[in-house]
Amino acid sequence: MWPTSVLPADLEAVTARAEAAIRAHTGACEAAGDVTPEAGAALRASGYTRLTLPREAGGLGATLEEYAEAQRRLGQAGAALALVLAMHTHVVGAAFQGRTLPGPMLAALAGASVEGRLVNALASEPELGSPSRGGLPRTAAVPDGDGWRVTGRKTWATGARELGLAVVSAATPAGEVARLLVPLDAPGVAVEPTWVGALALRGSGSHDVTFGGVWVPAEHVAPPTPAHPASSAWFWTALAATYLGVGFAALETLTAYARERVPTALGAPIATLPRVQEAVGRMAAELTASRALLASAARAWDTAPGPGAVPLLGAAKVHATNAAVATTDLAVRTAGGAALLPALGLERLLRDARAGLTHPPADEVGYGGLGAARLGVEARR
Repeated sequence: MWPTSVLPADLEAVTARAEAAIRAHTGACEAAGDVTPEAGAALRASGYTRLTLPREAGGLGATLEEYAEAQRRLGQAGAALALVLAMHTHVVGAAFQGRTLPGPMLAALAGASVEGRLVNALASEPELGSPSRGGLPRTAAVPDGDGWRVTGRKTWATGARELGLAVVSAATPAGEVARLLVPLDAPGVAVEPTWVGALALRGSGSHDVTFGGVWVPAEHVAPPTPAHPASSAWFWTALAATYLGVGFAALETLTAYARERVPTALGAPIATLPRVQEAVGRMAAELTASRALLASAARAWDTAPGPGAVPLLGAAKVHATNAAVATTDLAVRTAGGAALLPALGLERLLRDARAGLTHPPADEVGYGGLGAARLGVEARR
């Protein structure tokens, strides 16, 4: 019934290990409101950090289409921990395909990926809002001897306590934006537990990280460069796939519940009810369509990576996150009161799906960009 996407054996192996790690630790991380040390260790040990690293650098060299399918499976296993790995893999995939960082920084990312150390890009700030909308960071980088010192605060640092390295965006004295590769165990780095009582992704540990004059060698500082389309391609695919997985998890959960739930008044599983069958059918159609759109967009990028392939990926991200929201909502409506309790799992899926709407691109940007491309005009925000 479902379209299949077979991953190469080595990609399949690390994806299966990451899935198992996520399923084993999601409950504990959700309860702790953080990525537990045990979960962090399991994610690192899975080998998934090598997925998007080129083979010549010691990785597994996943294409964007292969990455989309692997990450969808992780999102279905558990969005919060899947996003920890999504942040690492999109940063590595984009940096190497777009060559968006200097050689020494790429070498450090490769080493971290092979060793299993987790990486994230930290750009969001309390006053800046979404970096995708422009603006200069308050986080500052100033020259100091043969290096730079970075001072400031970054928000929404997914997996903060378990990260090994972070690519930190900071403003230079010249009013430009540089990126610095910062070890998160360096003196002056602190994690503040701000991700407390979050509506969604409670187990992602997306706390604030502060930098108090942290020194970074010059070779680990990337000068200001124009945006590269690979950055959007890999980031948007990571998000689309993860949240699409949440929708598939809701479909899986509702399907199992409908087969097992036998009300005494009905005397048969609720799967026999027309309204339940319609709901499952609507969910299956919506998710299958969104999965096909994402695969098509990723394949187009793999065939001809460049600006022309980006608009469809933006629309695929928007479509996937909205599909996740719609299907988790329909699953909760269909299951009824049981969906409100943690035991069934739908209430977590409903909350986690909502988080997809907060990531860029927003609906008007994702669909507007594709529309402008089709119309042959410049996209306006």
